[in-house]
Amino acid sequence: MPRHRLVLILICLAAFGVVAGLAMRAGVFRSEPAAAVGGPFQLVDQNGVPTTEKALKGKWSAVFFGFTYCPDVCPGTLQGLSAANDQLGPRAKDFQIVFISIDPARDTVQQMKTYLSAPYVPKSTLGLTGTQEQVAVAAKAYKVYYAKVGDGPGYTMDHSTAIYLVDPKGRFRTVIPYNLPPDDIARRIKDAMREG
Repeated sequence: MPRHRLVLILICLAAFGVVAGLAMRAGVFRSEPAAAVGGPFQLVDQNGVPTTEKALKGKWSAVFFGFTYCPDVCPGTLQGLSAANDQLGPRAKDFQIVFISIDPARDTVQQMKTYLSAPYVPKSTLGLTGTQEQVAVAAKAYKVYYAKVGDGPGYTMDHSTAIYLVDPKGRFRTVIPYNLPPDDIARRIKDAMREG
């Protein structure tokens, strides 16, 4: 085989490798779609109003799952999000906290209303509860783990601690890890808002 033909074949193979690498990096050949987070749900808010996933449209939403009798994780998450909300400045009008109960047996509409009436909780915060079945559907849509621990009235709940940031079109954008300082939470929300 002439030398110039061999060089031409090698150049073509190298070019193909570069193009294929770029296509794979861009996700053109992705065999599995990324796991979807979020989806339809039917719950009721802290005012007794039936609420669906449409409540997540029109604002940026920080969605987290927990329960009002939670001794540490849930109040800590709510306080962190509330402090981050304060740091958003004028952008806070485009942001809401959405707290979905995984303990509907105790988290009645009235209990959610009382829990979210704490002075530090932004008025725009949405508290959602429902039947066991409705809560299970919402938790499954967000890939949330939860389980009852113990018996009797003092039982607790084991559950996922992630915060899901959802854009104004109702699309999942990113996970905000548990226990981040409010400054970091606010920065992540601002970055997402800037990216649109």
